[in-house]
Amino acid sequence: MRKRYIVNLTPGEREALTEIARRQRVSGLKRQRASILLKADEDLTDQEIADELEVGLVTVERVRKRCIERGVEACLERKASEITSRPRKLDGAAEAQLVQLACSEPPAGRSRWTLTLLADKLVELRVFNSVSKSTIQRGLKKMRPSPG
Repeated sequence: MRKRYIVNLTPGEREALTEIARRQRVSGLKRQRASILLKADEDLTDQEIADELEVGLVTVERVRKRCIERGVEACLERKASEITSRPRKLDGAAEAQLVQLACSEPPAGRSRWTLTLLADKLVELRVFNSVSKSTIQRGLKKMRPSPG
């Protein structure tokens, strides 16, 4: 079967990849991809590369394709996720209100603020429409406010 993505490295790229493959302090993924590209430049088949480096055939095909589509440097790095995560509920202003509330006097009849009380109070103050206890906990853990 004819290869669709043929890797042709320049001498500078080959030297840089060789350095990465030999370096001690580099991620295993980066070293593996550099080795795959070096072997692909030697005109080895994907199956030969996979057998020699003990990786899957699909891995070799994928690295070869990424190298052609995105370039050598981009091929070595992890691809940034295109899926954006849910926006954070606790932004700077909300965190400030949370810390201010947590450091204030607790409600009457209570000795201290609980996560549930803080969450309910922030909803009551219309900082959030709804908020979970774990969101409040993460915000407080991050800020480490000291009461008093």
